[in-house]
Amino acid sequence: MSRMRFLTLLLVIWLSAGPALAQGKGQGQARGQGQGQGQGANRQQHMSQEDRQQMRNDMQDAYRDRDRSRERPDRQRPMTREERDKLRQDIQEANQQMRR
Repeated sequence: MSRMRFLTLLLVIWLSAGPALAQGKGQGQARGQGQGQGQGANRQQHMSQEDRQQMRNDMQDAYRDRDRSRERPDRQRPMTREERDKLRQDIQEANQQMRR
């Protein structure tokens, strides 16, 4: 029975060590100690003011375009009183003709 507890303990330690070790690697690269992705993250932290402004403008354009696409393109202008009266009259006449 104690052997089973020992194996269970080892399994728990082994399963919990994976995420902890992965976090340590990510922090080391962000400080510039690693290669590859860590260097890219370091470069992004030192963006110039112009690059930041360009990124803001790009994001605003993207959101603006997205909002335009969500709007209904076939949106009609409001009808005038005369147009509503004419439409009502046409509908009433059509209903009368259908009853005949």
